[in-house]
Amino acid sequence: MDGYWREVECKKVHDPLFYPNFHDSEDSGSLQGLCTSWKEPLFVPGPIIVGGGPSGLAVAACLNAKGIPSVVLERAHCIASLWQLKTYDRLRLHLPKKHCELPLTPFPSWFPTYPTKHQFVSYLEAYAREHGVRPRFNETVVAAEYDPVLGFWRVRTTKGSAERREYLCRWLVAATGENAEAVVPALEGAADFGGPIVHTSAYKSGDAFRGKRVLVVGCGNSGMEVCLDLCNHDAKPTIVVRDSVHVLPREMLGRSTFGLAMWLLKWLPLWMVDGLLLLLARLMLGNTAKFGLRRPQLGPLRLKSLSGKTPVLDVGTLVLIKSKHIKVRPAGIKKLMKHRAEFVDGTTEEFDAVILATGYKSNVPCWLKEKDGLGSGWEGKTREGLYAVGFSKRGLLGSSLDANRIAGDIEERWKSELEKIK
Repeated sequence: MDGYWREVECKKVHDPLFYPNFHDSEDSGSLQGLCTSWKEPLFVPGPIIVGGGPSGLAVAACLNAKGIPSVVLERAHCIASLWQLKTYDRLRLHLPKKHCELPLTPFPSWFPTYPTKHQFVSYLEAYAREHGVRPRFNETVVAAEYDPVLGFWRVRTTKGSAERREYLCRWLVAATGENAEAVVPALEGAADFGGPIVHTSAYKSGDAFRGKRVLVVGCGNSGMEVCLDLCNHDAKPTIVVRDSVHVLPREMLGRSTFGLAMWLLKWLPLWMVDGLLLLLARLMLGNTAKFGLRRPQLGPLRLKSLSGKTPVLDVGTLVLIKSKHIKVRPAGIKKLMKHRAEFVDGTTEEFDAVILATGYKSNVPCWLKEKDGLGSGWEGKTREGLYAVGFSKRGLLGSSLDANRIAGDIEERWKSELEKIK
């Protein structure tokens, strides 16, 4: 009897005729118009994609191109919520646009080499329209768990304070990425500081800090660029550089540093490419250690492959560090006091504000109820139909590659399931 019911449920999920006019519906792909009258649980014929950022849009677009419907669940009210709601005004893509485009659709030719965040968002919105991707907004996934009896994923969501919903699907794609939640360290004495302490996710412009002494904690791309922005708005930034960091020019020999590295890797081993990049960086930038920016023992590409730590691509911050418009503090913060910070080397300094450029983390452990998490790589746990996109630490290029692979793998399984129920 259990086998009979499992076959019935599979037919419900995978038979396209079970959903009348699904592909012709105005809301195909999002199920927006179909779900309102159904009782829970709701059966979804294709994959559920958790996350409406670039990674989730890319997977949905690739699936739609293969005729496979999907449901994209997004907790915010818009696509690419990180880019639209939690980034500073001056942000641009750090890599050339040709390395950041999503599958099937290139950037407009008139966009600059490094598009602004507003241009990137407009590209994503046009991308979603072109490929018929209509996420279900304001719907937060609170739990996703594989049901081995049915062979489906149970995905539970909330919308607002009252509405709760459960979906059943054969395939689940985690696309919330590595930057879903801000990492906010607990600083001793923060309650006594008396000035603003904000994460970069809430930072928009240095205009609010004009004339103020600002301590920036974190020396990645965001921390460095926030310091530059603060200087451009007549603030007085100091950056805490507790760890070693690779700082590279954004462009070398007339090419983007990333593009040059990828080209060299076609012909040379990684260790040699690392050596060449560091030699060119030394010739162009000088010895960064003299200014408090110690380089790691491992080369930038080797470090990226082992730890995911991205080198800083300099867009003008280093010149201001050399001219001492931006101060570098090589020691970490011990504690905060009233408009003052004490560092682990025993020194203290007065500040009016603190900006935490301390990065982000994944929120998958909060909702994916799997003992071993996502597994490894894009394939996740394909036996259970679990996939991951945007977790490869290879940026938008990695997300695009993974989206194509996931769509191809699901297509094979989709066709196989349809053959079983014919």
